[in-house]
Order: sequence, then structure tokens, then C-alpha cells
Amino acid sequence: MSGVQRRTVAQEEADQRLDRWFLQHFPDLPRGRLQKLLRTGQIRVDGKRAKAGLRLDPGQEIRVPPIEIKTKAATAVRPAVEETDIQFLRDRVLYIDNDMIAIDKPFGLAVQGGSRTERHLDGMLDALRYDADERPKLVHRLDKDTSGVMVLARSRKAARALGHAFAGRDIQKVYWALVVRVPDSDQGRIDLSLAKRGGIGRERVGVDEDEGKRSITDFKVVERAGNRLAWLALWPRTGRTHQLRAHCAAIGSLILGDGKYGGRGAFVDGLPPDAKQLQLMAREVILPKLSGRGTIRIVADLPPHMEALWRMFELDVRAAEDPFAEIE
Repeated sequence: MSGVQRRTVAQEEADQRLDRWFLQHFPDLPRGRLQKLLRTGQIRVDGKRAKAGLRLDPGQEIRVPPIEIKTKAATAVRPAVEETDIQFLRDRVLYIDNDMIAIDKPFGLAVQGGSRTERHLDGMLDALRYDADERPKLVHRLDKDTSGVMVLARSRKAARALGHAFAGRDIQKVYWALVVRVPDSDQGRIDLSLAKRGGIGRERVGVDEDEGKRSITDFKVVERAGNRLAWLALWPRTGRTHQLRAHCAAIGSLILGDGKYGGRGAFVDGLPPDAKQLQLMAREVILPKLSGRGTIRIVADLPPHMEALWRMFELDVRAAEDPFAEIE
């Protein structure tokens, strides 16, 4: 049985029903048990009782009561923060002030737990509490195999402000990817609606102009790598689940190593083993300061598995300095 948890609604979870949120994060929780927790007021959103059909907003805080799940695979218990994890996370801090912390999330670390995920960032956040009164809070997510800049709020107030900033146009996020097949244009916009496909544990998205949510990604070819590969800078204007992976697949430029969206086509023979890992990272985030004026630009280095290919193809990281300067 876990203790009480307090989780923050991420940008990409906006407008999701509360009961669906629980089934996504706690897939082993029986529906009957979930309904009882809601009915008895043990589950709360921003401190208030909530119904199953409540539509969530970014930055809202969900109180998750102690949950006992009688299955061997259950992992609702938050793992203890070990000394090695504390040092591990603190070594990855890129920026910190009174409102937020930005870290360089490593490849392979899940942001939140699930039925088969015991070690995850959400379970380690006490390592980044420092002298704050509150535990850091998630305000957006990165896929397990996507590395790079991840922003955390240091208070409930900051979480709500950052959640709304991520949901709007106040934050610029730039990703780097190595893709299989050079896009037809050197620069452009992908405007394709996306909808979720598959059940819990098999989540993926696909283009669906009828039922999907509008999703926009700006892209720019920074350099070509060999005859088949290209280095793209990507600016997601919206924050849908797996948006960049699905959009790149939709234009026929599969992210290298992304077997989930590209199948065999996302792999190239003759490349080193690093090329089998997802070649996608959150390179930088530009966001307004919550206290005071001005903006903050936070940049992460290439993760080791991507840096190896950048060296192999002699790609110059300076070539992508401010790739979207001409785009508003």
C-alpha cells in the first residue's frame, strides 16, 4: 500500500476525464474501487471532491489516496528515494530558481510509474526538494526514451502557472531528431489532427482528421547525414502524446530507432548499435520567468547514444542555433 500521492496534471492530459486519468496511471486499479474512492471523497482535485467525468486542466493537483491492489504486478507504491538517486538527479539539474527546476531527463527513465515500471522520475522527486516547502511537481512529460530538458514546478502555484504556459503559446520547445528519409521540403509545418489508438499499455496515436485533436509541428532540416538520414529541428506548437513521432511518421520521415511508429523502416543496416535507440531529444526550452521579467533559455546536451551518431556523421551542433528565428 502506498501513502498519499499528489500528482500534477500534465499539458498533454488536458481535457482528459478524471476516471480515464486514473485508469491510465493505475491500470490495475479495479473500476469499482475507483468509484468508491471518488464517492467517499478520498480522491480530490485541487483540494475539492471530484466526479469521474471531471475534465482536467493542466496544472491541477490530483490527490491520490493510499491504494492497495491485490495483484503481483501492482506497482502503485512509490519507490523510496535512495542516495544514489538523489545524487543522480541533482547532477542533472540544468536550472533552478524559487519557482521551477529544469533537469536533463536521461534516455530510458520513465516520467511516471505503471504496472511494470517501478523506477520513475515521479517516484524520485523528493531528491529535488532542497529547501522548498513542497515536493516538486510534474507539469509536462517526455516519453521514456526521449531525453532532454524537463521542467518541474516547486509549488502548487507554480505548477498551475507553468501548466497553463505549456498549454498556451508562452513556451517554445525545440527538439532534435535524426530521421530516415529527408523531408520533401527543407522547412515547413505539419498540421495533422491526432487521435489515440489502442488500449492502456499499448498507447499510440495516429492521424485522424475527423475525431482527432488539431496538432501542429514546425520543422526544419538542419543538415543531411549520409544519403538517407536528416537532422531535424522540431517545434511542437501543440502538446499531444507522441506528437513528434506520429507527425514525422505521417510525412514519411521516420525517427531513427522508433520501431513503434516506423516498424522495420525506422532502422538502417550498417549503423552502430546506438542507432537502434530512439534518436529524439528535447534540446531546449524557452519560457517566461514566473517571478520577475524576462525569459529563460534552458539547453540540454546530446545524450550519449545520439552524440555517437552526431560524431559519426560529423554534424555540428552549432548549425542548429535558433533554427526557428524567422518563424513567429
